[in-house]
Amino acid sequence: MQRRHLVRPVAVLAAICTLTLTGCGTETREPGAGTASAGTDRTIRAHKVMQLTQVHEETGMTLLEGPTFDGSGKLIVVDVTAPAGKPKVMRVNVEKKTVGGLHTDSRGAYTSAQFSPYDGRLYLSDYAHGEVVSLAPDGSDPRTFFSGKVDGAQMNPDDIAFDEGGNLYVSDSRGLSEGEAHGRVVRIDREGEKATVLADGLAATNGISFDADYRGLWISELTRNRVSYLHLDDEGGVMSKHTAIRVDGGIAQTDSIAVDADGNLYQGLHGRAAMAVYDRYGKRLATVEVPARAEGLESATNVAITPGGTKAYMTVSGPAGGYLYTFDALAKGTRQSNGG
Repeated sequence: MQRRHLVRPVAVLAAICTLTLTGCGTETREPGAGTASAGTDRTIRAHKVMQLTQVHEETGMTLLEGPTFDGSGKLIVVDVTAPAGKPKVMRVNVEKKTVGGLHTDSRGAYTSAQFSPYDGRLYLSDYAHGEVVSLAPDGSDPRTFFSGKVDGAQMNPDDIAFDEGGNLYVSDSRGLSEGEAHGRVVRIDREGEKATVLADGLAATNGISFDADYRGLWISELTRNRVSYLHLDDEGGVMSKHTAIRVDGGIAQTDSIAVDADGNLYQGLHGRAAMAVYDRYGKRLATVEVPARAEGLESATNVAITPGGTKAYMTVSGPAGGYLYTFDALAKGTRQSNGG
């Protein structure tokens, strides 16, 4: 399938390949090829933990996302392109290196996962249907938390973040498949009843995470390779917005964002099996890389850092399959370091 832009495969799958998610492929390239790392003083080498998925015959790809730890220390991961009947949400025991299916269905294309601090349920963004759904922690009791139009337009919810009160913030990636800057940030109250557009005119809104103090949101725009900062008021409204970081990604583009206890940003890259790490002032601190010999891996979408620890687990995907890699984070993990 030809793509006008180098975009996240899920956008094309959801917008063009309809609900069946069949017959779609992705490009293959050398890990790290063509991506600059100017200003980087440190390279952090990630090490393989285990393979979670293989390329699905039905969809021609696999794409892991949304790593987040549950209450028992197991890692929850979604496979965006898993077909009906295959695990779309998985639970991983990283110590024993085992993986099991937690949830599947016939329609969802889930691009993120995170546990709510309000009700403890697992929330998933369904890019294909413009919905946010939730599950009990054991994968049972699926519910639709939010669906429908927001300010007259259907969402393409990509990543999610919760504030301390359990209100949900969504990166709405509208306009990605058309190459238009129609992306938004949408706030949904914790009851799922009221949705408010906090920012619009964004270029394929992707990553979203609160900063370490819950004073603002970091937002990545995939097709402009930049990270913006939304300073929030006490009611969750936007006081100001500015471009905070311009990511030197070469052929790679900005994917999901995680934030550690020191406020450092871990910016996932689509098009390169690596993450760029910045401090809160935009200084490039490091690049997390998989080994050069790890062929057939082309995206490092997201990371979860062990709560209270520094062990980090990164979701990496490509024609070789879907994998977990691990590295030592620069600071301890918090809620902002998990999922979304």
